Amino acid sequence: MSSAGPATRRAVQLSALFAMFAAYTGQLAGALLPHVPIFIIASAGGLALDLYLQLRQPGLLSLLSKVRFDVTVRQLLRDMLIVLGLLRMEDINPIAEHSPLTIGLLAFYMTHFACQATAVLVRRSRTLPIVTRNIDTSALRLSPAPPRILSRRPGHRLLAFSVPVTAGLLATVVTRDALWGGVGLSLALAVAIAGTLYLAGWLLPAKRSATEAQVLKWLNNWLADYRPTVGMYFSGGTTSAYQANMWLSTLPQLDGKPVIVLRERFMVQKIDATDVPVVCIPKVAHLMHLEHSTLKMMLHPANSGKTSQVLRIPSIKHAFINHGESDKLSSCNPYAKAYDEVWVAGPAARERYQLADIGVDDRDVVEVGRPQLSPIRPYGGPPADDGLTTVLYAPTWEGWTNDPGNTSVILAGENIVRRLLADPGVRLLYKPHPMTGSVDPRAARANERIQAMITDANSRRGGPRPGPEAAAELRRRTVELDRLTSTHFRPDADEAERMMIQSTPDTDRAAAVTAATAAWERAYWASFPDWEHQIITGPRPAIYTCFNQADLLISDVSSVVSDYLTSEKPYAVANTSGLSEKEFRAGYPTVRAAAILSPDADGLPELLEAVRNPEKDTLAAARAELKTYLLGPSDPPSLVRFNEAVVALCAKADERRARMAARASSDVPTQREGAEETAAELASEEIELEPTGTREPAGTADPADAPEGSDSVNV
Repeated sequence: MSSAGPATRRAVQLSALFAMFAAYTGQLAGALLPHVPIFIIASAGGLALDLYLQLRQPGLLSLLSKVRFDVTVRQLLRDMLIVLGLLRMEDINPIAEHSPLTIGLLAFYMTHFACQATAVLVRRSRTLPIVTRNIDTSALRLSPAPPRILSRRPGHRLLAFSVPVTAGLLATVVTRDALWGGVGLSLALAVAIAGTLYLAGWLLPAKRSATEAQVLKWLNNWLADYRPTVGMYFSGGTTSAYQANMWLSTLPQLDGKPVIVLRERFMVQKIDATDVPVVCIPKVAHLMHLEHSTLKMMLHPANSGKTSQVLRIPSIKHAFINHGESDKLSSCNPYAKAYDEVWVAGPAARERYQLADIGVDDRDVVEVGRPQLSPIRPYGGPPADDGLTTVLYAPTWEGWTNDPGNTSVILAGENIVRRLLADPGVRLLYKPHPMTGSVDPRAARANERIQAMITDANSRRGGPRPGPEAAAELRRRTVELDRLTSTHFRPDADEAERMMIQSTPDTDRAAAVTAATAAWERAYWASFPDWEHQIITGPRPAIYTCFNQADLLISDVSSVVSDYLTSEKPYAVANTSGLSEKEFRAGYPTVRAAAILSPDADGLPELLEAVRNPEKDTLAAARAELKTYLLGPSDPPSLVRFNEAVVALCAKADERRARMAARASSDVPTQREGAEETAAELASEEIELEPTGTREPAGTADPADAPEGSDSVNV
């Protein structure tokens, strides 16, 4: 059961591959015998199969392309076999008396390559050096994209235009009349030439976007006009956007003008709904334009290979804010000493850095709390005597170190879920980390087994369900929320068109999104019966909403535990590290107020009893104390402390700029020569570097090229 999904995909891919080569074999056999029915079926079937695979199995076709058996080679081979079949048929000689067929076929391929060359030029002209959101780009002369079958789908284009060619040639095989082949070739040539000329229209001045120099000048003008002061810098892979998204609600509430700076083009559409201007600058040489802007500081929610590139800008101060705090080694990475300051939630993280002895000066550590935690409601008492106990199991992922203590999914997950499902008084919410299984296949398989267990348990449960009006309300709220938080682009839309559409947002959208999200969450929970277990794998509902539903959290050593502590509700941590409970508590401060579960989850019944009967809960006082230790004091509020840290670091940036200006005015030698060397170095770095593990997988970099049904993206 655990491998049914991947096994099914592999079986489908192998079947498709076998069918493809069977079609080629049938074509060859039908041509050599010659046997017209076999030849016709194999030729038409091979083309139809390739068209199907273009839509349904792009992964298989990507593998074939890697071994140089791409769509052009496949179609050319099919057409060559058709020509071979014509040679073997009586009364037809495509090379001698019917040479126009051969010439027409060659002309068709020449037109295909001409169209492809035009498509490359169009794509290059429409690929700007930067990508933006929430910024007026009318000055860049952006225009709607050409049809993607012409500009970005060469495989689809070749196969679609080949349909009349194949149909005409096969009709010639059946009728022995070359007229049909000529008609098919003429039709395909006419369509291909018309498509090429139509596509070339995007190279004309009326549809041509601004040049690189013009775009960079526009960027400088926008920076000078907007005058940003606080930036959030983010670089990462396709599944890491949550690390930046958790800070979106904080940025607009800071003193100053915020901006989000990204490095990967695909990440522009993965940032959630926000009114904050977003600028993606892929090339490091272009990134240096920020040095001459009014930006005073950068917030960094994650480390990446590209972070070092922005740290080269001396006029900007940099603060590492992380995307969550836990006792894992990743929460005190030695890279942190590269930043001007390291902002942490509370005293626990400060001590963690000092104990790690990684070179972070204690004077550079600033306690700011966790301003995102305001939506989490405080403990409201035990579950009702006649109600269910809601347990949230939110394990973290396996991480990069293969440490069994990183995630409980592999060693303990199934035992935890099995024991929870065995208690008729428990309602389980299962929300695994979005990166579960991305490193260790065992975690992916365990995750699939856990979800199967929950689905099976639901099938054996029963009770009253909400009426159809609840589901209708959820649909209505989903439509409303999607309308506010996502943009539905045309299937043909490319990056430039999306940039044109995602211009300056409505001024009141942020408040509307907040209200719509709250309404959606209420409708979501009301649409399910209170006895039904839930598997939550998407971005909605968010983890904090699940906190508010839960009476008990079970997790791993992760930032989820620290965040949940703001509610002071009971929680448990799975110990799969191999340490004794005493060693585990001593080594990980976040578990000091937790119930510790062994891999076999033996202590769950006693834990549930303590949740239902607070007089048996011996850890309540410890949770309140640990909350302050991990997250800092409640007064002043975290947002106030965070904003004070922003103001203070901006002041340091101003002080440095004042010192540098004073040196320049007094003719004190500056670092001009070093700056010139750095500029020369950056000028040579024109390649868009990507850190290992963050490259956009083939076929997903452009949302408009994704499979049908995926044309809605976050705004």
